[in-house]
Amino acid sequence: MVMGLTAATPSNAQAMTPMRGEVKSFSDKFALRVFPANPYPHRIRVEVRVYDETFAPIAATVMPQAAMLAPQDNRSFMVVVPFEGQTERRVRVCTEAVPFTDQTTRLRTQVCGRFIAYKMN
Repeated sequence: MVMGLTAATPSNAQAMTPMRGEVKSFSDKFALRVFPANPYPHRIRVEVRVYDETFAPIAATVMPQAAMLAPQDNRSFMVVVPFEGQTERRVRVCTEAVPFTDQTTRLRTQVCGRFIAYKMN
């Protein structure tokens, strides 16, 4: 009888917290704080972008818009989105890892969270 042993190797994946949320605002805008994380053993450059629920880009303020993340590190990003006359707004906030220009791999990864905001009157 031959027995084999297999070992699971850990899989690293880009991450962001929170991935979902509900916000209530008394203003014409609402704010979110997201924390992109770098699970890789090397530094990465990340950008945070905001889309509507159909992935069309929307005007939003992201501070900072891009940052370098050290290995196994995360960073806080503030996202401010206008309601644009709506009382309910559904958005996707995405963290995109941007490849360095000197690397041979040009893979651009993306992880997105879904958020809903309500304007309180």
